[in-house]
Amino acid sequence: MTAPNIIVILADDLGFSDAGAFGGEIETPNLDRLAASGVRMSAFYATPRCSPSRAALLTGRESHSVGIGILTTDDRPHGYAGSLSLEVPTIAELLKARGYATALVGKWHLSSDISAPNETWPTRRGFDEFYGILPGASSYYRPPLYDGERRVDEQPSDDYYLTDDLSRRAADFVGRSAQQETPFFLYLSYTAPHWPLHAREADVASYRDRYRAGWDRLREERAERLHELGITPAVDSARDPEVSEWTDAADQEWEAERMAVYAAQVEIMDRGIGRVVATLEAHGVRDDTLIVFCSDNGACAEELPFSGRRMNPDICPPLTRDGIEVEVGNEPGIRPGPEAGYSSYGRPWAHLSNAPFRLYKRWVHEGGIASPFIANWPAGGIAGGAVAHAPAHITDIVPSILDAVGNPVQRPRASLLEIWREPASRDALAERTLCWEHMGNAAARRGRFKLVREYGRPWELYDIDTDRGETADIAAENPGLVADLEAAWQRWAEASGVLPWDRVLEDFRQRGRAVPQ
Repeated sequence: MTAPNIIVILADDLGFSDAGAFGGEIETPNLDRLAASGVRMSAFYATPRCSPSRAALLTGRESHSVGIGILTTDDRPHGYAGSLSLEVPTIAELLKARGYATALVGKWHLSSDISAPNETWPTRRGFDEFYGILPGASSYYRPPLYDGERRVDEQPSDDYYLTDDLSRRAADFVGRSAQQETPFFLYLSYTAPHWPLHAREADVASYRDRYRAGWDRLREERAERLHELGITPAVDSARDPEVSEWTDAADQEWEAERMAVYAAQVEIMDRGIGRVVATLEAHGVRDDTLIVFCSDNGACAEELPFSGRRMNPDICPPLTRDGIEVEVGNEPGIRPGPEAGYSSYGRPWAHLSNAPFRLYKRWVHEGGIASPFIANWPAGGIAGGAVAHAPAHITDIVPSILDAVGNPVQRPRASLLEIWREPASRDALAERTLCWEHMGNAAARRGRFKLVREYGRPWELYDIDTDRGETADIAAENPGLVADLEAAWQRWAEASGVLPWDRVLEDFRQRGRAVPQ
């Protein structure tokens, strides 16, 4: 078999159950088709934040060990480097050495210095082509775009929309590479559906009535569909105590509008994925292409504006293309959707996006780290629409790709290729210990048991097979298991270069820097 083409698609802040193939009511026909003809993973985990997940995805290493502990705003002497380590090769560098054409289309967010081209930029890390943004977020109408290492200074057209532009460029790369009969690696790193809430009226309109049903009913419906699809067992899903009942929401029309725009952002991304797949089909290389899709973390409960912090003008332009002042915030007077508003959808809707799980991006409970995952490769035996339940981690993607291209190497993680081919199998990976740390939040999962804590709070223990909603803490009844998993987590933290969060916090304070939120 010839070397497969590789496409890795990463969504930004997509919740576990947003896509139709994972129980959501958002229209995602292209992802649904990939799932129906591929494999889904019910227990695939990312890290709880964007930069660490990107570092882990591209290197196959724990993010702390390659310079990314929080975000790219970190720096030494007492913190993490804040840029992806130059000492560890990216999957783009590894594949380029094997003759692959390589491209990153979308978001990078792995360089602490984006003021001028330097060795940490994607063009210096194995990508022949880069088209997208360097920071963690941007306006969808007026983004800080780069083409290679050149800033795109041209004023966007009136109908410009970032997700469509990224999809167009990705499809163009696929088409050009297929014509050259060169195996290619495309890392399509969407910014959608990360805030701000930006989408055209034509894409938002169809969702307004849908979300007037409110987050309570829709969360219950998603949990039921997840069970019917065989992705999760029936889950006891406790309400977030900080989320009010829908009937008590102060402005239901505005709330429904927020989620309608978010859903439109997801649908537009899905439409772009369809465009890329159609290009594969048009050039006759669809079956020979391994497509992997996941999210970088769970849904985002962040509220805008951040308290005490100014928005970077590159991320949030102060004026629209027409010279209108951009309003930042989550309040009914700021309309989500158009360019003049800059807002997020808030904790209640993130609670829906992460149904049926607990907490959000930043935390390491299931709502922060569980990601929808799809793999599809007809010629490679990844087909059929089954669901694999073995736990897996975003660091497993690099060894899985290397295995697929015929170059298995010893890595800290193992290849998932055989699990994707035989989803019903339960191999040795099911009993390995997976660990997480982010801003003092910590977790370790081995088999069915998960040890987890929020920073400053005691460890909790859950039987994930029967309680994936993390509602019944069984730590007190299992002190030996708690001690065993805590010791395993400590060994992992030391080996991975995890810094004590108290020390990192003190360093931020001493230098007068704002702690990432």
